[in-house]
Amino acid sequence: MENPSLDLSIVMPVYNEAGNLPVLHAELKAVLDRLGRSYEILAVDDGSTDGSLEVLRRLQREDPHLRIIRFRRNFGQTAAFAAGFDHARGRVVITIDADGQNDPADIPRLLKVMEEGDYDIVSGWRQDRKEPFITRRLPSIVANRIISRTTGVRLHDYGCSLKAYRAEVVKNVHLYGELHRFIPALAGWMGVRVAEVPVNDRPRAYGKSKYGISRTIRVLLDLFTVTYLLSFSSRPMQLFGLIGLGLGGLGGLVGLYLVGAKIAHGILEGAEGFRAYRIGTSPWLMLSVLLTVLGVQFIVMGLLGEVITRTYHEAQDKPIYAIREIIEPEEGE
Repeated sequence: MENPSLDLSIVMPVYNEAGNLPVLHAELKAVLDRLGRSYEILAVDDGSTDGSLEVLRRLQREDPHLRIIRFRRNFGQTAAFAAGFDHARGRVVITIDADGQNDPADIPRLLKVMEEGDYDIVSGWRQDRKEPFITRRLPSIVANRIISRTTGVRLHDYGCSLKAYRAEVVKNVHLYGELHRFIPALAGWMGVRVAEVPVNDRPRAYGKSKYGISRTIRVLLDLFTVTYLLSFSSRPMQLFGLIGLGLGGLGGLVGLYLVGAKIAHGILEGAEGFRAYRIGTSPWLMLSVLLTVLGVQFIVMGLLGEVITRTYHEAQDKPIYAIREIIEPEEGE
């Protein structure tokens, strides 16, 4: 990782937020100027089709701190965060949504907690969310509790994009899928210290939300990925092998039971009874064979996982986004 040259980098994924950008940018600039620190605002245009790029270009002509990363198409919020992290030049990286629901006025509070407590990550917690309870808040509560219990990193609001990270943390986390919300958990292997700060949650002024119940389902599915990455990514045989041994052992026990039952039948009823007791027609034999075969398959999956783990994301270094251009402020602005 190259040495950071600025104090702060604000990473802001943008997808069809033309109406919200001018107000949000003005708020960000006012807050950051008052802090008196060197900073940049990295706006990642994730294939917007509503004129967001033109708005960003106009704002950039007025603000030399604004840098624009333009994707070739829509790659998703996780890819936008990853691109921002890769190109950030600040010692502290702050993420924020472009829809205006995160309040830039909370940024100084995140930084104060990070510095006073020597934390590596400070996450926002939207205690008073301005969203429907059944369709948005309830699924979020359930998901946050499951994530906290599963990953061991306990946060009330994993979904809040307003977070502050030390640069060395985010630049060593590889993102794909919908994993941006799991960064505190993924960074756990480094032994990071995580804090949570209540932040303001504002209603959206323009446009419509890109989130829905389907997003919650995808997040829960990604939770399985995170659990695997945290617990078994470097030793997949420990997971698949354990399942395989369990299934194979159960199949073996069923088979032993059938053999024992046939022998016992013969002892009780003699040779004729022994021959009359047919294992081959019993559904239990099919179950025994099925469990044994599944056990072998899981063990083979564990072996393949050991090989794949060492050759896929990190070793392959395959990017999850494609940049069309990086638009830097013109000299002298």
